[in-house]
Amino acid sequence: MMMIVTIGRCIVLCAFFSVTFCDVYKVHTSPGLGRRFDGIGGLSGGGATSKLLVNYPKKYRDQILDYLFKPNFAASLQILKVEIGGDSQSTEGTEASHMHNEWDENYQRGYEWWLMTEAKKRNPDILLYGLPWAFPGWLGDGHDNPYTNVTRTAEYVTRWLVGAKKFYNLTIDYVGIWNEKPFDVSYIKMLRESLDTHQLGHVKIVAADGGWEIAKTIELDKELAAAVDFIGVHYPGTTTTSEALKTGKQLWSSEDYSTYNDNTGAGCWARILNQNFVNGFMTSTISWNLIASYYNALPYPGCGLMTADNPWSGHYDVSNPIWMTAHTTQFTSPGWKYLPHGSGVGKLTHGGSYVSLVSPDNKDLTIIIETMSHDHSLCIRPALPAYKVIPQNVSLQLSGDLAKLLQLNVWYSKLAFGNNETSVLFKRLSPVKVLNGKVTLSVGVDEVYTLTSLLRGKKGIYPDPPARQPFPDTYSEDFEAFPDFSEPFNFAQQVGSFEVIRSNDASHGQVLRQVVLKPPIHWCPFPLIMPLNLIGRPWSDVYVSTDVAIGPVNGTTGVFVAARVDQGGCQSWHAKGIFFFLFPSEKKFILTNDLARTIPLKEGEATEAVLGWNTLELALEGNRAFGRLNKQTLFNITVPSTPAHGFVAIGTDSFGIADFDNVHIKSTSRKGPYIKH
Repeated sequence: MMMIVTIGRCIVLCAFFSVTFCDVYKVHTSPGLGRRFDGIGGLSGGGATSKLLVNYPKKYRDQILDYLFKPNFAASLQILKVEIGGDSQSTEGTEASHMHNEWDENYQRGYEWWLMTEAKKRNPDILLYGLPWAFPGWLGDGHDNPYTNVTRTAEYVTRWLVGAKKFYNLTIDYVGIWNEKPFDVSYIKMLRESLDTHQLGHVKIVAADGGWEIAKTIELDKELAAAVDFIGVHYPGTTTTSEALKTGKQLWSSEDYSTYNDNTGAGCWARILNQNFVNGFMTSTISWNLIASYYNALPYPGCGLMTADNPWSGHYDVSNPIWMTAHTTQFTSPGWKYLPHGSGVGKLTHGGSYVSLVSPDNKDLTIIIETMSHDHSLCIRPALPAYKVIPQNVSLQLSGDLAKLLQLNVWYSKLAFGNNETSVLFKRLSPVKVLNGKVTLSVGVDEVYTLTSLLRGKKGIYPDPPARQPFPDTYSEDFEAFPDFSEPFNFAQQVGSFEVIRSNDASHGQVLRQVVLKPPIHWCPFPLIMPLNLIGRPWSDVYVSTDVAIGPVNGTTGVFVAARVDQGGCQSWHAKGIFFFLFPSEKKFILTNDLARTIPLKEGEATEAVLGWNTLELALEGNRAFGRLNKQTLFNITVPSTPAHGFVAIGTDSFGIADFDNVHIKSTSRKGPYIKH
């Protein structure tokens, strides 16, 4: 930050450069007010992005939640958007549906209920938004389409909203259609009708969580226009369309950012928080994702406002996008109004942007200025056209009632990119005087300023959390400590849905059951048909065992245990590793180098297999694989050296019921006890 000296109407920047130009920007309400500000938010879902957060030790979990949601503390988020689980992979994993089947309705599943409840504890005014990424297969009548029966699908989504209120006292404010998939006009109208019928008239519809195409349809269909409250788009690159503006609807960037949370990611977030409105008239921006709380070997590691992927140690990282968020959220609230473009909103002459907002009573003013350079504010998408930013003098001319303000409080951030530079994050500076209605600033590059009449604002700080630690060398789980229908800690389901169930077999107590019976209406670009659940670390030499049983009714055809699994996400179908499949009814086993079983390693009889519980053991040491079924050796062979390391996994050969219990994992040495040479 540079020193400034006022000379008449201009200011001279001192120290490293000297500039005597003055750019004056009007900030006034005389033309009226601009669009309503709807809030800044984060997205948990799309999918399973908060999976590891639940099992943090309570002390550190509460700290993380405070950084995200506590007002006047850190990010102070104003909107929480969550996935309405659909039993299908939706980026980092699968989120469970509240209705796996038409006859089944259960609101104990998943962790979004818990997260919304925790957010509301900290900020009762936070706004909640639900959106499906996928749908359970029964809604499609055998088709990969939730619109085959729009009445039934609308009822399914409405039940989720009713359940939120009934079981958790959560009022959902917004609901979407189908993430980044084609919209159906008849479904949107039916959803509006279903909401109204169930006394949910307060729930506003955001459509269509993809591109701008729905704007043209809204213009041609008055009934659709009445049903849709907000047009929500994803990764708009801060631009909008003339058709969207003509609708008169509030425009949202309902999913944005999706960028690694280093300083460049912080620059991306700071830039789009301003410029989504400056360029695109968008009144809300929601980050995918809220928090990177999933294994960093899965897609998009670290693409959250902060990172919490190490619950076994308690370590988390308060990333710099948190403080870029605070520049807006700590000094505004949904319901404030932007000033019009040219009267408090616009681009700075020498790069950067500014927005001004006033409180509903017109008594308070907040101005946010950002000067993020091109290379230091690149988002993962879309491409960013070239532009330049240079240090500049900014003079803000307040008029009307705003000119009566005597001073503005100042909060400042500077993102550092040089080897010997240190970032300044959300630092309170001395107030600036308003002289003759004018405020002047010397603004550098990659900086953010908040000027506000509000006295609030705080950089919340907790002591550093414990140091990051690797996943434990030895891990065991018998699932006895978990509530019914919950997902066990550390297991990250990628395909299918696995939940804790009380077994009919007293010797096994609680077990982990794969419960999806038919392929869901998927979100990924290709279907995933083999349920897969990952756990742990990038193991190389490892031993894993588990008890498995296939359900006598609606059972799957086979089960597997695996190690060195190299990927999850939408690429799960292409996962490689060492997969040990058992088909009890056929008394057969298959060992393969990939989940899809296109790279066979060994196949043979499994005469020890029974139709009840079986115990599978798999050990990998170097390029050797050893496998046993019910303590009888089935193979001890040479296997490919790639992948060299990866997750441990359990899963099934097809959709259908299978139970898992007593999972044991142990890192081994090359001359460990498991493989007999």
